[in-house]
Order: sequence, then structure tokens, then C-alpha cells
Amino acid sequence: MRPQSLRNRSALAVAGLLLAGAPAAYTAFAGDVPAAAPARGKPYLETRLFFGTARPDGGPAVTDRQFTAFVDKEVTPDFPDGLTVQNGRGQWRDAHGAIEKERSYELILLYPESAAKDGDRKIEEIRRTYEKAFAQESVGRVDARARVDF
Repeated sequence: MRPQSLRNRSALAVAGLLLAGAPAAYTAFAGDVPAAAPARGKPYLETRLFFGTARPDGGPAVTDRQFTAFVDKEVTPDFPDGLTVQNGRGQWRDAHGAIEKERSYELILLYPESAAKDGDRKIEEIRRTYEKAFAQESVGRVDARARVDF
């Protein structure tokens, strides 16, 4: 056997022993890297709205019935293809610096990126309408890009 070949085999044997004792997270792959998952779905936007239920003036909290009626009248006509409402408990700092803890609702909307401009206008109208109807300081909003497949 040639000395070069012997050195290569020795190096491979040592590397094999070292990798055999290594945790799986540290195991190296030589040219056998798994392919990334293919992109699924179409480009959509996901908007999450956070609706508080406590009223700053101390009035009665927004009820489930009132919130459901609000969604039926103000949200569903603009987003008839579907939406999700989740119950929550939230907290935030109000305009006076006090930490407010309250029951809340999270509304999740998915809509095509191609409808972004119109969707944004509708969502801002929903926020303003809720703030006015239920004496709220604000309705939280989070937007993210998503790939969606139904």
C-alpha cells in the first residue's frame, strides 16, 4: 500500500470514530444535504387584530354576543372567504400609563397579496369602527406575509 493511501485511510478512520461519538446535531453531511421543502400555496397576507373588551370609562365589558354581532356586521361582509376568532387574555399600557389586563379577542384574516391595498383599507375601517363603537383606545394590528394553501 502507498504511504499516501495509508494516511488517507487513517484520517478517514479517525474522522469516522470522532463522528460516531458526536451528537446528531454535529454530524457532518458530505454532499448528501437534504433538499428544502418545496414552497406550497399562494402568496397571502395574514393580519391579526387584537380587540380588548374592557371599557376605559368603566362601562360594562364587550360581551361575546356583542363581539359576534360586530364580526357579522363589520368584518364578514369585507372578508367573506373566511376568518378565525380566538379568545384571549391580554394586557397593555393605556394612554395614562396604567397596565390594563382584560379578556380579548384575536381575529385572524388571510387575503391574497394582490388584494393588499383594498384589504388594508377595509382593516383600518374595521379598527376605527370597533374603537368608536366600544370606546376603545386602539385595536392592535400585526401583519405578516404567508404562503397559503386551502
